Amino acid sequence: MPRELVNKPVQSPRCKLTAPTREILSLKILYTNFHNGDGGGHTTYIMNLARALAPRHEIFVAAPASSRLYQAASAIPGVQVIDLAFNNRLPTVLRTTKALRGLIARHGFDVIHVNGSADHRMAMLAIIGKGKQRPRIVYTKHNDLPVTGLATWLKARFATDCVICVCEYTRRKLAQTAYAHGALRVVYNGIDLARYAPLDAAATQAARAQWLPANEQHVLALGSNAGTPDYKGWLDLVEAVSTLPDDLRRQVRIVMAGETPSARQVERVAALGMTERVTFSGLLDDVRPLVAALDIGFVISHQETISFACREMMAMGKPALVSDVGGLPENVTPGVDGWVVPARNPAALAQWLTGILAQRDQLPAMAHAARDKAVREFSLDTFVQGTEQVYRDLLAAR
Repeated sequence: MPRELVNKPVQSPRCKLTAPTREILSLKILYTNFHNGDGGGHTTYIMNLARALAPRHEIFVAAPASSRLYQAASAIPGVQVIDLAFNNRLPTVLRTTKALRGLIARHGFDVIHVNGSADHRMAMLAIIGKGKQRPRIVYTKHNDLPVTGLATWLKARFATDCVICVCEYTRRKLAQTAYAHGALRVVYNGIDLARYAPLDAAATQAARAQWLPANEQHVLALGSNAGTPDYKGWLDLVEAVSTLPDDLRRQVRIVMAGETPSARQVERVAALGMTERVTFSGLLDDVRPLVAALDIGFVISHQETISFACREMMAMGKPALVSDVGGLPENVTPGVDGWVVPARNPAALAQWLTGILAQRDQLPAMAHAARDKAVREFSLDTFVQGTEQVYRDLLAAR
């Protein structure tokens, strides 16, 4: 169990702590995640925490061996990685719950930080009978899916000591659910500002040469590293560009990073007459060269919370176009470092595009403002410190 330092008052308006408390020196933290493949923002989230906290805490990561998280976490010095599957099949539930109970008994985790419904459910089952000295369970609500049902109520009531909300929008929503009885803490996702930084002029020109056709080096390049599922809204932008007059349409290129689009999505792009105006990169190990090639980044999802992709693009000096969904508007100051548009509204997007094409001279100042916003508000250090403080507050209260 963790060592303790001298008495130190800790104040937390949401976690309802008593004072004085004791500051915890070193923790044993288990991160769990259910994704079998890429994992998207979940993987980024856990990897950022694991890298930052491993030098001063004992960090464990439990995820399927087939996942990108498992492979990436295995490369972090000091992090112990465990092959565990998390899904709703009864044999998996029984096997993983038994494994988690054994891990808890063997390692005495201080915190289990869960990141989805399946791993949260199994963590709940694993702590049955553990009493007051059980690990504290922290749940990060990454998505905007509904929070309903008996299973959710049970997790909220018996297996959640604090919910980390990645934006204020999420906190407001959860305050109307079964999770309202406990601690709701907003900790915004952080970005590695040294890694995601604007490139110099020569590198930017090389990036545009890589991702834009030779005869389109001066077009308005709009792109996203948020992925290609339908709910990401990118087809709304494709439709919007398709409605522009020919002379304006030829001034725009859309660049998409993420999984190869489905046959149905490709057919939709073709039906809109946009095949020649959209570039698909596929999954990239490093999205930075693609982002560097853009003039504007976009995340115009139909359902979203805060979006790592949006923050990464802004950190690289790309003003961001976001939809008025979830926590996305919390990323930008409209007209300064980005724009907010209605979701599922190609007509509004077409109107926005017409205005931007007539005012491209504003983009350099907005690019600087996007980077400045990232430096002020998207710091990885702030994210890690805020998350670590959640752990310390919970354990100090215990």
